[in-house]
Amino acid sequence: MTLWLALGLAGLLAAVYGFTLSRAPPSPAKLILKISGMLILTGVAAWMGAPWLLLAGLAASTLGDAFLAGRPERWLIPGMAAFFTAHVFYVILFWSAGQVSGDALNYAARAVLVLAGAGYIAWLSPSLGAMRWPVFAYGAVILVMGAAAIALPAGYGLVLIGALMFILSDAILANELFRRPSGEPARFWPSISLWHLYFFGQAAILLGFILR
Repeated sequence: MTLWLALGLAGLLAAVYGFTLSRAPPSPAKLILKISGMLILTGVAAWMGAPWLLLAGLAASTLGDAFLAGRPERWLIPGMAAFFTAHVFYVILFWSAGQVSGDALNYAARAVLVLAGAGYIAWLSPSLGAMRWPVFAYGAVILVMGAAAIALPAGYGLVLIGALMFILSDAILANELFRRPSGEPARFWPSISLWHLYFFGQAAILLGFILR
């Protein structure tokens, strides 16, 4: 009961942020509300005795959220570095949980993800400017994370769903950051979608481990 109350509160705070302050300019209120749900998820992971790599990934993601609550021109690179670190933790976590081998369909799914992701990054490339290499590096690690999630054995369906939601969220964010016309305000539905995909994707990854 306590677990679901905590997760419910985290989800509620995340939804409030998504529908109110996700498109607002930087402020202390935005920062606090944005990280509140992730802090609860991180606390739940610690309380439930989740693998330390999961706890580290959630903590690094929370730090990334804090950076990205600020102005992108100043905090985008630190935010990407924090999330890059989170994905490294997740890759090692997924590898340590076991990986499917000898399954042609699974290999094909991993290949489709990586090729689609690489194609999307190539499409973004002309708009990246000085951010090209940081985006390439980040794109590589998140695709490895996704492939590692696809390769998880049976019983990790929630983790796979959460990882794919995380990737889709970052794809929408990249489009908003690098393809939206300069000076155009953040758009409502992309902002709402990317935040909720991200947050509830993280929650699914957490649940996929602690409910096993």
